[in-house]
Amino acid sequence: MKLRLCIQIFVALMSVAVGSTAYADNIKTVSGDYTFYGESNHSLEQCKRLALEGARIAALKAAYGTTISNDIYSRESNDGDGYFSSLSASEVKGEWIADDGEPKYEISIDSEGHYIVRCRVRGRAREIGNEAVAFEAVTLRGSDDLSARTTSFVNGDELRLFFRSPIEGYVAVFLIDDSKTAWRLLPYSGDGKGEVHARHGKEYVFFSSNSGDGISDSALVDELVLNTDKESERNEICVVFSPKSFSIPGIQTSNGLPPSLSLDAFNRWLSDSRRRDSKMGVKRIGIEIREQ
Repeated sequence: MKLRLCIQIFVALMSVAVGSTAYADNIKTVSGDYTFYGESNHSLEQCKRLALEGARIAALKAAYGTTISNDIYSRESNDGDGYFSSLSASEVKGEWIADDGEPKYEISIDSEGHYIVRCRVRGRAREIGNEAVAFEAVTLRGSDDLSARTTSFVNGDELRLFFRSPIEGYVAVFLIDDSKTAWRLLPYSGDGKGEVHARHGKEYVFFSSNSGDGISDSALVDELVLNTDKESERNEICVVFSPKSFSIPGIQTSNGLPPSLSLDAFNRWLSDSRRRDSKMGVKRIGIEIREQ
């Protein structure tokens, strides 16, 4: 089945009824402040997004501390060259659950015309335990080969996802767009099993009928085409993996779009799932979609 997923979606979504869930005792309110200094190839939207990420990381760092890492906060610029933020030397030991209120921005421009964006944010967070499974997840553009790895896309590009885990388990994939909607991309919309089982050490390429991911019938594979009507949009791919089977939310629509739920409902589901499953791991991949 060919599925065209438009990042900017003009449809009325069904309201999602989610049962109340008790949050873990270690979830608390935190706040952070971060200033991002843009370069010539950064749009204002990119600077705001990176300033927000920095403010969230600063809040988590203050609350939970860090462990040493080398590449957690790598990003790509518009011309494809990689760069690293000032936080690339550390990985925080906490995770952001949800914002409390809207982030606050202060925007200025330096003498060379570069944006300077300061962001203040407040939200809910929790400490990350050390039992979560480390796995590989990489976004690909229009190919099943790892040489096509990127987080930068333009209108009409096909999105694919490379995945590999060191242990056997279950995987789900969501796309979070700027309308605060979480779209369930995996399991596929036509897959009635409701879960995707992955073997340990096996390499999978999801959203590609060419490879046949080895999990689902190739006729069920949803091939995803990214589109935007903006100059630039940044969205997030959220990959969830656990050695245990877990329920996967999403309200099925009748207009050919993937199952979806509100971002708040998704955050509540993810928080509750990780509270009950200490080995559940999550990888968030920021992607950019440009008009051309």
